[in-house]
Amino acid sequence: MIDVEGLTLTAHEQEKIHHPNTGAVILFSRNYESPEQLIALIDSIRNARKGPILIAVDQEGGRVQRLKQGFTRLPPASYYRERPELAEAAGWLMASEMLSVGIDFSFAPVLDVDCGISEVIGDRSFSTDPQLTAQLAASFRKGMRSAGMSATGKHFPGHGAVAADSHIALPVDERELSEIRTKDLVPFKLLIEQGLEAVMPAHVVYPAVDEMPAGFSEKWLQNILRRELYFNGAIFSDDLNMEGAAIAGDFSERAKLAQQAGCDMLLVCNNPKAAEKVLDSVPIKSDPLRTQRLNAMRGKPKMTRAMLQASTQWQQISQQIAQLSNEYA
Repeated sequence: MIDVEGLTLTAHEQEKIHHPNTGAVILFSRNYESPEQLIALIDSIRNARKGPILIAVDQEGGRVQRLKQGFTRLPPASYYRERPELAEAAGWLMASEMLSVGIDFSFAPVLDVDCGISEVIGDRSFSTDPQLTAQLAASFRKGMRSAGMSATGKHFPGHGAVAADSHIALPVDERELSEIRTKDLVPFKLLIEQGLEAVMPAHVVYPAVDEMPAGFSEKWLQNILRRELYFNGAIFSDDLNMEGAAIAGDFSERAKLAQQAGCDMLLVCNNPKAAEKVLDSVPIKSDPLRTQRLNAMRGKPKMTRAMLQASTQWQQISQQIAQLSNEYA
């Protein structure tokens, strides 16, 4: 999964998107000017690929909402603690708005349990209580699914108990596995039992289990996620350009280790040269099971943007969610 620089594609970006190892493009705020421009950009990405490609975005709400003007302002996940009945509606709203412009999925919901330690997680978490986090996230995912969008739970096995931000440092979580199991894994376990389609592991080291971050660890991704929790969906690496991934070596080595650990798709964002290096250096062998997992992430839009905004459902829910954002802003 790669990114692009601006509002339209350059000729070089078209070539990169057509590269046989490119499977997806993630969009950022810099790629957005208006809904019409965004739809045109997404169409050009799909045309450049000349085949199947996934389009993704981070549209959680709160601090992490890439597309704002022209879309409903979403509150942070923590706001649904006070209005739990709105979590499902918010998931439907977010997913419907993204699908209506051609985006397949948003990397949501956040399943991290807020431990009052991590500022980078903080109000992105639904709750400090594992059970409530699980329930609210399940409701949010139910709404996403009803709109036609698959969900990605992040950041496995839990980023909420470390102070360091893995974008700029390598966090280390010294807790025992037993504590992680009874707290952080609770939301993942519930949503996996309900059919969660994808997971994104954390660039966090848990020395009680492995000396490598979870996204590079066969112990976490194969032994615990696949075999213990029976997860059979897609695994997306977190961005290999983050500082928390640097422990794995250069970009080719990071990609290789993430792939060996069990990641189905590798993200390299905000570093075009690194993305090109990974595209050219990592052999991607044919894997029908991986293809099946990733195909499940394709969006199934039910309405065009005009149809969505003309619907009573969107008008009512958009107003409710925007009001919730304003109430706690």
